Amino acid sequence: MTSDETTGGSGPGHRSVELTRLALGRYELHNARGGTITIGDGSTDDFTPVELLLAALAGCSSVDVDHITSRRAEPDSFVVVAQGEKASTPQDGNHMTDLELTFRIGFPEGEGGDAARAAFPRSVAQSRDRLCTVSRTVQIGTPVEMSAEDA
Repeated sequence: MTSDETTGGSGPGHRSVELTRLALGRYELHNARGGTITIGDGSTDDFTPVELLLAALAGCSSVDVDHITSRRAEPDSFVVVAQGEKASTPQDGNHMTDLELTFRIGFPEGEGGDAARAAFPRSVAQSRDRLCTVSRTVQIGTPVEMSAEDA
């Protein structure tokens, strides 16, 4: 997989993060632009991988909705709640079900705010149905290949 765009952005291309173990149950993620996130197994206040999945869903769709609605008016408030149920079944193993994003965005009074309010539901639908790479990947499903290499 190669592309001109390897460090992020909205266009197509390769994406990658690298995880380094800090201690049992604590890890640090690095992206190509120098960003880092510490994650954990739930025994500390670090985000867990499942919480990062929810954060990725909320973040990806928020970027879409924000870009579309903010062209019309800057929001007065912008909160997105991402939630779901962690489940385990013999046939599917551990997985998430009932994933849901709730957008709570307030816009100012006036023509711009009215335009943003009018675009808001459509922008959420566009993100869900076409724009958000994270939610689209979860919705359509894609195989995850894993390999083991001795370092």
